Amino acid sequence: MVRLRIRMTQIVNGRIKVISFDAEGTLVTPDFTYSIWSEAIPSLYAQKKEIEFAQAKKIIVEEYDKVSDQRPEWYDIKYWFDYLGLGSPDPVIRSCQNRLSYYPEVAEVLSSLACKYELIVASGTPVELLRYLLQDVKHYFAHVFSSTSHYRQLKNPDFYLAICETMAVEPSEVVHVGDNWQFDFLNAKQAGIHTFHLDRSGSNHESLADLTQLKSDLLA
Repeated sequence: MVRLRIRMTQIVNGRIKVISFDAEGTLVTPDFTYSIWSEAIPSLYAQKKEIEFAQAKKIIVEEYDKVSDQRPEWYDIKYWFDYLGLGSPDPVIRSCQNRLSYYPEVAEVLSSLACKYELIVASGTPVELLRYLLQDVKHYFAHVFSSTSHYRQLKNPDFYLAICETMAVEPSEVVHVGDNWQFDFLNAKQAGIHTFHLDRSGSNHESLADLTQLKSDLLA
């Protein structure tokens, strides 16, 4: 935690203009998207093929694995509904809204930081899902960027550089925080952005355990 505080101090003493957040696992719990990918889609596929849910889920998981999370279509819900012949994803997305929830500190942290910084979302989640994921907090954000929908790519360094260009800021004027070590920490850092890894399990003492520490130090 000492090393984390040193890095925070160095950033606060700099010229930070924009705070960037990942969405799932950072602002929003995984429950909503889990219910879509692991429950609703297999259930719909089971009905279509007239097979048991367990069999349908096994097939769906195998299809996910064939693509892997290193390709942008893995995150693209329209791609999967077209590929599996399931029609429009909208009714399924709406049916899972009751599973949507934010981490406890999110509203207070966003409200506080928005008074001093421009806030954005930089996510790999497609806009069809982000529209629901962010519905109760979207007013805090100047922009919402989806690497999948807007750039047809993963959250690689080029994605973060494109965001900086759109926001008319230098990478050194941006802080990004997210829970994925590769996509949120390493790739954003490679682009020259100040990065913080979020590990809500608390097992990594050099990562943030929640967003409260980020708020405390950036408003110090």
